[in-house]
Amino acid sequence: MAQESDLFRVRLQPLVRARVAALGPAGQAWVDALPGLLADLAARWSLRLGRGLPGGSASYLVAATRAGGGDAVLKVALPGPGFARVAEALRESAGRGHAAVLEVDEPAGALLLERLGPSLDRSGLGPEEQVEVLARTLAVAWRPPDRAPADKAGSLAEGVRARHVQHPGAADDAVVDRALAHAAQLADHAGTDLVRVHGDPHPGNLLRVPRTRPGAESGWCFVDPEPLVTDRAYDLGVAVRDFSGALLADPGTAAARLRSWCRAVAAPSGTDPERVWAWAYLERVSTGLYVTSFGAPRVAGPFLASAALLLRNS
Repeated sequence: MAQESDLFRVRLQPLVRARVAALGPAGQAWVDALPGLLADLAARWSLRLGRGLPGGSASYLVAATRAGGGDAVLKVALPGPGFARVAEALRESAGRGHAAVLEVDEPAGALLLERLGPSLDRSGLGPEEQVEVLARTLAVAWRPPDRAPADKAGSLAEGVRARHVQHPGAADDAVVDRALAHAAQLADHAGTDLVRVHGDPHPGNLLRVPRTRPGAESGWCFVDPEPLVTDRAYDLGVAVRDFSGALLADPGTAAARLRSWCRAVAAPSGTDPERVWAWAYLERVSTGLYVTSFGAPRVAGPFLASAALLLRNS
């Protein structure tokens, strides 16, 4: 087990700090309890805890070594609904396209996961290569639907409307109108292939495996699922949602470049690339406003600026 003095030197990532602040007293209570919880988990699971790790916008991550010498990562999630569903999805995936689960404490919101390497967004690969890896790994990660489809488009639209009112000027009215129009279109699942999707397959959530193993033939695995049942195009839209910097760097080619990514990720599964485009745009606006809502406008800005650019040029 790690020395107790080490556990008190917990440093949270900027987005985690912003979310803690947004939670108010519940967030501060989580921070106050975190050192003791880490000590308890280390004792129960026979871990030696190491340094805090980057990544994760709603959790604390720390390197761990198991009693037998194996490397792992201990993740403690911020308070909130959904942890049980995440843990269940990871266990059911059994390492297929996802990090393997070693231990779970649902009441504590804690997971012990296999240690993976750097994330795809730190790989040095260009956007074209990254979206190809994301799509290839998603094909392994998707599972058969296990419940009725979620109204993801409706929930995103509701959030966009509310945050546009709460944060006037963060996004242009025309950008919001286009996002809501896409949401209305996407609410109809007729003719789509429903699966249990990852739910947040951006490059920061795809990590390199130390060695190729069954279920990780692409050389990568996803972490931090937000599982729900919807059409494949949703995950593929999230996969091409980022890369705002690349789009803003060359405005004249931004729309054509993004459309090429949509075609590339859609082709292997026979998904409609226009539906991928629509999900990507809705997610781009929703993410920008969501991040704005918990006090990170510098992170939100590129999402919303690229949405405005795509609206002008598409």
